[in-house]
Amino acid sequence: MHFMKINENVKIKELTTMRLGGLARYVIELETVEDVEKAYLFAKEHQLPVFILGTGSNVIGKDEGFKGVILLNRIKGIRFIDELTIDAMGGELLDDLVAFTTEKNLSGIEALSAIPGTVGAAPVQNVGAYGQEIEQVLESVHAYDLKEEKYVTIKKEDMNLGYRQSIFNQGKDAGRYLIISMRIHLSHDRLTPPFYTSLQSYVEEHQITDFSPKSIREMVTEIRWSKLPKPEEMASSGSFFKNVYLDDQEAERLRSMNVPVWKGNKVPSGWLIDHAGLKGKSFYGMRVSEKAALILINESAQSYAHLKQAREEIVSIIEKKYGLTLKQEPVELE
Repeated sequence: MHFMKINENVKIKELTTMRLGGLARYVIELETVEDVEKAYLFAKEHQLPVFILGTGSNVIGKDEGFKGVILLNRIKGIRFIDELTIDAMGGELLDDLVAFTTEKNLSGIEALSAIPGTVGAAPVQNVGAYGQEIEQVLESVHAYDLKEEKYVTIKKEDMNLGYRQSIFNQGKDAGRYLIISMRIHLSHDRLTPPFYTSLQSYVEEHQITDFSPKSIREMVTEIRWSKLPKPEEMASSGSFFKNVYLDDQEAERLRSMNVPVWKGNKVPSGWLIDHAGLKGKSFYGMRVSEKAALILINESAQSYAHLKQAREEIVSIIEKKYGLTLKQEPVELE
């Protein structure tokens, strides 16, 4: 017989990769679909708010903790619906799903290799890297609607997907759905050059001609771990600031300042931070990574207050230099 695990007064910093945050009143591990309804009922009976958490790689805990119920999605399983369509359960690691698909020689998410986090979090953030985004392959999600207290299927066109956003993290329905599984449709196509800058450089430097999903996965994994801190080695939330999207007028202003403006009027925030001389600099126990300026590493910060001060200082420096406001990518647990 399966018993749902309910833990009390759990340190949030032990559930998140930035390693900050006070106590959570309750933490429930969801291991079966049946646990979802039971856990929500528990929260409802105790009149407590709910927060859904995967690996905690894109979530920042606050000093005051969380006086509600954190639901840890640990529901596993990957299965084929047909030759190219896959259902993956929300508690699977995204990287395990990528490994599974590339082993089957299927294309569509190979560039998302080595991104920390769960399958359930992928549609929430519309996870993307090296020219691929989850929305390019996503068909639908099966979810539990916490408001209506029922299971629902949500089609991609109803998710309002954008850059690092969706109905799951923006607007009136943010936090309303617990994603149980995600359906994706892949292909036998191949990614072809030219690639995203660092991937293209790697291809040229190593004279690579094999662009199979498995080969792309190997390259992306190597590039990513050469730049990014591994969560088990350093406290970090990966990319801390979102890239900046501009209108045409703003884009021209930035170009006149010799700032790179990419397709879609996108300005890489890492470039801004780097060229403001902040790489390797420390603020209140948080250090800007020497390898990738978008990464903030928690070296010695003991509280969310320290992170907030560091963030505000970096944002202020970029505003003064470029007239642009950087936005934080990780969500805050509240």
